[in-house]
Amino acid sequence: MAEMSDVFFVDGMRTPFGRAGEKGMYWNTRADDLVVKAIIGLMERNGDVPKDRIDDVAIAATSQTGDQGLTLGRTAAILAGLPMTVPGLAVERMCAGAMTSVTTMGASIGVGMYDLALAGGVEHMGRHPIGANADPNPRFVAEKLVDPGALNMGVTAERIHDRFPHLTKERADRFGMASQHKAQAAYEAGKFQPDLVSVAIKDAEGAWGLATEDEGRRPETTLEGLASLKTPFRPHGRVTAGTSSPLTDGATISLLAGSDAVKEFGLTPKMRMVSFAFAGVQPEIMGIGPIPSTEKALKKAGLTIDDIGLFELNEAFAIQVISLLDHFGIADDDPRVNPWGGAIALGHPLAASGVRLMIQLAAHFAERPDVRYGLTAMCVGLGQGGSVIWENPFFDGKKKRK
Repeated sequence: MAEMSDVFFVDGMRTPFGRAGEKGMYWNTRADDLVVKAIIGLMERNGDVPKDRIDDVAIAATSQTGDQGLTLGRTAAILAGLPMTVPGLAVERMCAGAMTSVTTMGASIGVGMYDLALAGGVEHMGRHPIGANADPNPRFVAEKLVDPGALNMGVTAERIHDRFPHLTKERADRFGMASQHKAQAAYEAGKFQPDLVSVAIKDAEGAWGLATEDEGRRPETTLEGLASLKTPFRPHGRVTAGTSSPLTDGATISLLAGSDAVKEFGLTPKMRMVSFAFAGVQPEIMGIGPIPSTEKALKKAGLTIDDIGLFELNEAFAIQVISLLDHFGIADDDPRVNPWGGAIALGHPLAASGVRLMIQLAAHFAERPDVRYGLTAMCVGLGQGGSVIWENPFFDGKKKRK
């Protein structure tokens, strides 16, 4: 009989994230090849895990069409050289796709049905702009179920500013600048590089190159520069390119395992899943979604926000992260939050981003045995939030040395 099991995040890797569009480094690279490359890199780094023991492969994409359609988990598994006996599936929860891949596979491990699983996501926003092939039901507008502006994420970000006037543009600008500076400092310290899978790329002239780092960073960002940027979502608005995540291409993948598999293969997990939750909010102000999902996840875990020692929050927009911090009484510049910067600097390839948060939290845990619990959380288009709470297996109960 299958027994309930702990769920462990054993490892995670990702491609460097590229700017979407013709000038981006992945313009001539297929979406499925990005996730295949990530899977190959992860399996090579975890050579003690037999490929034929992977119980399932869940890969998310927001636009499930073209080269990121066709049951991505199955096709990517085959292309990555996993045995034909390994099944796969595709997941779609917009920005929380990879996060949902992890929680779905994690739940399957938790109830004892799976021992090992791969979970991740990919988005090629250059080839597949969000909503490009979608055909929203006319009832949404005709019956006033959802405001048409709810499908424009920048408009929803402006509405957070409207609802919470004390969350000013200057605070958002400062947060956006800090993200860029923290990300650059982390790059210079070699923090990201161990978990990046290099990708062979071809430019418009047919010359080959190698993608080795995130392309969209702007470390030269200043408050003065941010103050002068246009507000594309509204005349005299408060959301700019400097306080938004850029359109991005990239892929992420993680290896999850249950307790028996950890013992059988002598694995060293990087995190243990404590709880997860998803929540719905009004689509018109989708950015507040992680607030109720985090409250639900904390309740499931029997924890409070004060128990969380590290936060990896997806920076879809600066105002969106600040609204969550404000709700929980956390300062905009709290050092526990996104220590290496976030999506404003690194990019947000929609369905891939959830596992990027987890990869970074896992790396923090390894350096911070004084921290027991961490949170990965993100807002989700059409009015949702997703949160996963993790425990640090290296926690030693000792206070951090000054």
